[in-house]
Order: sequence, then C-alpha cells, then structure tokens
Amino acid sequence: MFIAVALHVLAAVIWVGGMFFALLILRPAAGPFDPPQRLPLWGRVLDRFFPWVWGAVILLPVTGYWMIFDGFGGMGHLPVYLHIMQGIGWLMILLFLHMWFAPYRRLHRAIAAEDYAAAAAQLNQIRIFVTINLILGLIIIAIGASGRYWG
Repeated sequence: MFIAVALHVLAAVIWVGGMFFALLILRPAAGPFDPPQRLPLWGRVLDRFFPWVWGAVILLPVTGYWMIFDGFGGMGHLPVYLHIMQGIGWLMILLFLHMWFAPYRRLHRAIAAEDYAAAAAQLNQIRIFVTINLILGLIIIAIGASGRYWG
C-alpha cells in the first residue's frame, strides 16, 4: 500500500505542480517575448511536460483504485471525500485528453506554419484548460489532505 500512496502523491505533485509553475511562473516570464519566440517556447515546454502528465494520467487512477480495493475493501466502503476526489480526478483527465487531442495538436500545426495568430489562440485555449485543471487539482489536494477529518 505504501508504494501506491507514494506513486499517487508523486504523480499528483508532478501534474499539479507543473501546472502551477506553467501558469504562475513561466507564463508571466515568457509574456514579453514576441510571438515568434514565445509560441515555439511554449510548444517545447508542453512537449516536455505533457509526457509527465500522461504518466500521471495513468498512475493516478491505477494507484487510486489499488488503494480503494486493497486499502478500503472496494467502492462500497469509501468515505464521501474519496468519491469526490475520484470524480474530480476523472474530470481533470478528460480535460487533459481534450487539450492533448485538440488545441495542443493545432498549436503545433500553427507553429510549424508560422501562423502565430492561430498558435496564440490555441495556446490561450490550453491556458484556460490548464487553469481549470489547476483549480481542480488544488481542490483535490485540499480534499485529500482534510477529508479524513470531515467527521
């Protein structure tokens, strides 16, 4: 069980921490760059970050269900806070999958075509989804840390 917990927490830290860094540190720092420099930079950043997110998208449900069935004896024995975390987690995964298969792909095509207006529009879509996922991820962390004390 300790392996499941450790992998689960590490995957969550990598995903949520990466989104926090991207939105609140990198985005303002890259803002002053002109589009021909800023947009390819973001393409490269996402190219390096998204494989880590894919790892999290796989590890989080696997380790989560491992803990549910090994530690709690199945879904029927779960406290409410874990059901909430599970639902929010699946929503985050669906939002990531949309980002991956839609705006992220279009971002790369626009960068390759040097269509910086289209690339900026796709990056803005990604920013919106990452912002939503960051908020949801922080909520899950708060629930995970406090849920057992809900009474």
